[in-house]
Amino acid sequence: MSVGNDHDTAAFAVNALRRWWQTMGKERFPQARRLMITADGGGSNGSRVRLWKIELQKLANELKMPITVCHLPPGTSKWNKIEHKLFSFITINWRGKPLRTYQTIIQLISATTTKAGLKVRAELDTNAYPKGIKVSNDQLDAVNLSRHSFCGNWNYTIAPVL
Repeated sequence: MSVGNDHDTAAFAVNALRRWWQTMGKERFPQARRLMITADGGGSNGSRVRLWKIELQKLANELKMPITVCHLPPGTSKWNKIEHKLFSFITINWRGKPLRTYQTIIQLISATTTKAGLKVRAELDTNAYPKGIKVSNDQLDAVNLSRHSFCGNWNYTIAPVL
């Protein structure tokens, strides 16, 4: 889990994916030739967020593998399994404790475990993520995006441009 101390932007969201891949993903999935991401329908990683697609293109290029994104329909994040299997336990773990410093937040999140074997890893992301970055139509058109036949606005693959 990435905890940021700046704005929750698409660049922050994609950097969280990048950090996951670098610290855990490539070791756990060394044979992976593509990534699949399930994302909420809104917020920094929403299906309409242009910067999200630009940043995912950069990541696909870096990793040299396609990234498939499947967005949950708007208003349905309650169906997101991560919401239930992760955040509820984090909330239970830090209930009643004052969250005065980022170190406290990171420690409390990282101390979250379940009887089923869930162990949470948390890192502080101190990068700056400016708000309001505009993405032109030309920039968006340069994204190597293929929409899926079913709900193509919510389900798509971004292939690397090599």
